[in-house]
Amino acid sequence: GKRVFLQDGDALVYPFPKLVEVLHYLNQKFPNLDRIAAYATAQDILRRSQDELRSLRELKLDILYLGVESGDDEVLQRVNKGVNYQQMVEAGEKTKEAGITLSVTVLLGLGGVEGSQRHSLETARILTDIDPDYAGALTVTLIPGTPLYEQARQGDFHPISPFQSLEELKIIVENSSFTDCFFSSMHASNYQAVRGRLPQDRERMIGQLEYVLKQ
Repeated sequence: GKRVFLQDGDALVYPFPKLVEVLHYLNQKFPNLDRIAAYATAQDILRRSQDELRSLRELKLDILYLGVESGDDEVLQRVNKGVNYQQMVEAGEKTKEAGITLSVTVLLGLGGVEGSQRHSLETARILTDIDPDYAGALTVTLIPGTPLYEQARQGDFHPISPFQSLEELKIIVENSSFTDCFFSSMHASNYQAVRGRLPQDRERMIGQLEYVLKQ
């Protein structure tokens, strides 16, 4: 009863008074509660006032998980993300200013083969600008019935190979600049798992990726 996750979608979309009610209820039912966590979109973070976010933090909403996906505005527009680079940076800053821990996720391969280099470098840039507490990398998985799957089937989107995915991951680790971030690619969608604190473990993580890429 020390940690609660508000499953399963974007909990921050819930009307503010009702969300406050939920957090009060959890604090009441779990007196020893340390932390409440939730997914959030940049849109919903931005529409909350700073006072509202601080109020949620006082009720132990201590960490938000934000899907950044890419730092490339062209990619974000193509996948209908609904926000651009600058708006996501603003959402990250707003979260941290409220004292809420921020964990972000990026998607390897979202730029396809042709946009791989730009997607990787722009993603490293947005991670630097957001400077989150935690960052995770996943690899795009094409799911039948989705627009991206159809684009790939029609030849309009060319998925990257497993080794290209590792190249993207290496570029992101090499070019991101953090104050103190726990970075991980420990997810079933990835082809190689690396984890560590950045910048402290950068050389070790790059070395692990280079070892695999040379095979």
